Amino acid sequence: MNILKTLQALAQPGHRASPMAAAPPTPAPEPPPPVFLAPNAEPEDEDEPVLPPDVGLRDSVASGQYNNKTGELYPGFAITPDDIVLDVGCGDGDKAHFCAQRGAAIIFVDSDPGQVAIASKRLANSRAKSLTPIVSDTNPLPLESGIATRVIASEVIEHVDDPVAFLKELFRVGKPGALYLLTVPDPVCEGMQKKLAPPIHFQKPNHVRIIGRDEFARMTTDAGLEIVSRGSHGFYWAMWLLMFWSCKVDLSVANQHPVLQNWSTTWSALLDTDDGLRVKQAFDEFMPISQYIVARKP
Repeated sequence: MNILKTLQALAQPGHRASPMAAAPPTPAPEPPPPVFLAPNAEPEDEDEPVLPPDVGLRDSVASGQYNNKTGELYPGFAITPDDIVLDVGCGDGDKAHFCAQRGAAIIFVDSDPGQVAIASKRLANSRAKSLTPIVSDTNPLPLESGIATRVIASEVIEHVDDPVAFLKELFRVGKPGALYLLTVPDPVCEGMQKKLAPPIHFQKPNHVRIIGRDEFARMTTDAGLEIVSRGSHGFYWAMWLLMFWSCKVDLSVANQHPVLQNWSTTWSALLDTDDGLRVKQAFDEFMPISQYIVARKP
């Protein structure tokens, strides 16, 4: 999840410690490259390791993400070997990795050289047709116009100084007919974060704006894109993050805290019930961690 990217940023040297922390946090260790497999899915290669999905990944798969059977990163956003995927604000490369495993050509961009390095390492042994790492603040993107068939900007717009200019650049680099996956934090959860998170969570380089649901749609269409579908997901992660602030632990050991352990156990048990998915969908609509739009360039 990209909320972990934000939390990792809070843990970097140079950031002020959270007022709830007893001591300055230390950077979280680099996570191992995930293998995104739906429950009971088989690996595509015999030597490809299968990692037991954690609760957060299980929840994402239940929302229709990382779907190995359909090749969809999100519902309605399928990746094929013929695609040229541009992932702007790629972070540590989790979404780019899924696309790479579909055999697409991958261009991945981040303003943080360290994140680009981590993503490069993660993607190095993937099935990507080609890999193009770029360090850029996207103003402008150092790419020719009309290059990508799939454009991803996940949890980025809330960080940029000028979202209009940012979306204009995304529009420019997409081919006619290209699909776009745009995600931003949901305003309901963000409103709760305002009450519980340390102030730095809403200071540059973290979240500098809260984007309303109607505003998100308007920003997309004003950029010249046509909305194909929209949705929300991640009540599990929204609650996890809200609880995290009160646990007073570093991110690297957060899941060992009994509050977060018990929340993960509870959510997993809910998903195991006959009515679990329906309940999850209702909660996801009420307070998701993220809202997303799949759009098309005319």
